[in-house]
Amino acid sequence: MTALAGRKVGDEVLFYAGKKFVARARIIGLFDNRALAEAVWGTDENQKTWQHIMALDEVAEFEVPAEPVLRGLGVPVPLRSLTLVSAEERLRFLDMVDPAAPARSKANPPSTGSGTGLGRNDLLRALANLKTHAREQRPSRHKPITLLWAIGRLAAERERMAEWQTFREEVGPLLRDFGLADSRVTPEYPFWHLRSSGLWDVEGIEDPKGTPTPSRLAEAGASAGFSRDAAKVLRRSLARAEAIGLICSTYLGGVDREALLDRVGLGGYASASGELPDGGDDGGRAPRRSRTSSQPARDSQLVERIKVMYGHACQVCGARVETQHSHYSEAAHIRGLGRPHHGPDRLSNLLCLCPNHHVEFDRLAIYIDEDWAVRRNSTGNVEYQLKRHADHVIEQEYLEYHRGLCGRG
Repeated sequence: MTALAGRKVGDEVLFYAGKKFVARARIIGLFDNRALAEAVWGTDENQKTWQHIMALDEVAEFEVPAEPVLRGLGVPVPLRSLTLVSAEERLRFLDMVDPAAPARSKANPPSTGSGTGLGRNDLLRALANLKTHAREQRPSRHKPITLLWAIGRLAAERERMAEWQTFREEVGPLLRDFGLADSRVTPEYPFWHLRSSGLWDVEGIEDPKGTPTPSRLAEAGASAGFSRDAAKVLRRSLARAEAIGLICSTYLGGVDREALLDRVGLGGYASASGELPDGGDDGGRAPRRSRTSSQPARDSQLVERIKVMYGHACQVCGARVETQHSHYSEAAHIRGLGRPHHGPDRLSNLLCLCPNHHVEFDRLAIYIDEDWAVRRNSTGNVEYQLKRHADHVIEQEYLEYHRGLCGRG
């Protein structure tokens, strides 16, 4: 029942038999219906039935040996029970359970920059499978830091390709300040070797043996950056948020994420609220910002409405913070109003939270899955079930965006 409780709409299900994966499908609905289960399957000798039902779509049949995937995931072989794995782990082994996907190699990466139709899932898969140099079992941060820098260029609407001199001057200090303490600062390494990701182009220099020296790169006038296809995908807000969240959560544990993202021009992605142009908080007041006419940064009537709807009770924990004459709660935007999120100021993008859970939600410590479970980001464990009023319609697209920031896209 533990694994069953962790399922959610949108998850992929793999069917296992005879030491093979034999089919896959996508969950499009979850419900508990004993009457239906009895009508379809009957009951066993203990009058029990399979009443926890999943509605599936996108069903595909195939046969793939399961052992390499299970061992890679650290799951006992043979498989004997329903097992859940994280989205990040799933992405690492996607090709092994997808016969339709082409074999990947250095010569055949996930995609190239020549118009092959790279999609959002291809991009995230490539980022999850990034080949990083390991030293004493610690993966180098050179490539992940460089990718964040390159995403920052796109977000600032700079050219996707940067000349070597610019690359060295901008990336070198980042590697020094945020790389592993005992790592050499070698910007030429990610400049050249990110090509293996299938998301990166290097132009102006022929393929030498090994990593080209800095002087050789300067002589050739080499430039590097995201491929055209990757840049096109990363200019979309959801894909960019998911990519930043995935890179930070997968490769940059222990790094001061806020400081790094601020350095590469992505400071707003360190929190769900973003950077408010008026410098205000997102807790309920309606500060004003100067424009041709003065207008509220957020609708104070919406803020009051969400608080009254829930009687100031937190939608996560249910707590009501007592004041001398009343109660206190905060209105939190799911997709923040501030840069770079530019979320809408509407009821479907608001939650009523206590101060503690507002901070945790904004700082990406918790997220809400497709099944309305509130999960701890560091572990994926369910801590609460989101409380929802019948008159409060919450748009899943805003929650999806927030999950992307959390690295849970």
